[in-house]
Amino acid sequence: MSGVGTYGSIAVPDGRTAALTRNWWAIGLRGLFAILFAAAAFLWPGVTIASLVLLFGIYMAVDGVFAIVAGVRAAARHERWGMLILEGVLNLAAAVVAFVYPILTVLAFVIFSGAWAIITGVTLLIATFRLPAANGRWLMGFGAVVSIIWGILLFVSPVTGAVVMTWWLGAYALVFGVTLIALAFRLRSGHPA
Repeated sequence: MSGVGTYGSIAVPDGRTAALTRNWWAIGLRGLFAILFAAAAFLWPGVTIASLVLLFGIYMAVDGVFAIVAGVRAAARHERWGMLILEGVLNLAAAVVAFVYPILTVLAFVIFSGAWAIITGVTLLIATFRLPAANGRWLMGFGAVVSIIWGILLFVSPVTGAVVMTWWLGAYALVFGVTLIALAFRLRSGHPA
C-alpha cells in the first residue's frame, strides 16, 4: 500500500496517513523534545548522564520487582522460578548501585562499552585477513582499528568518554528532532484546515 489513494488527479491520504496528518503537532512536539534533550546533552553532559543513570536505576528497580513477583507466582504454580528470582535480585542490586553510586554506574557503562569496542575491533581485524583484498579488506581493517582505538580511549579516560558518549547521544537527538519537525511541517501543509 502506498498510503495515498487517488481521486481523479487529487491525492487522498488513507487512514494512517490521514491520522499522521491530523496529528502533525504531536510529531512536531516529539521533535522539539528531542532537540531540547540534545541541548541538555551538549550544555550539561553531567546532568544528562546523571538523569540517564537515574532512569536506568528506576527501570532496573521496577523490572526487578516484576521479575520477583513473576518468580513467586511461578513457584506457587510449581513451575521453574529460580532464575526469575535471581534476575529480580540482580536487577534490584543494579538499581541500588545506580542510585547509591551513580558515577560508578556511568564508569561501568563506559568501561563495558570500551571492552565491547575492543572485542568487536579485534574480531573484525581477524576477519579482515580472511576477506579478499578486492572486496574492501582495507575498509574492514580501518573499521576494526577505529573500534580498537575507541575502546582503548574509553579505558584510558572513562570520564571524558562518558561526556563524549553523551554528546554523540545529543547529536543523534538533534538530527532526529530536526527530522521530526521537518516531517511535522510537511504533514501540516497537507492537513486540511
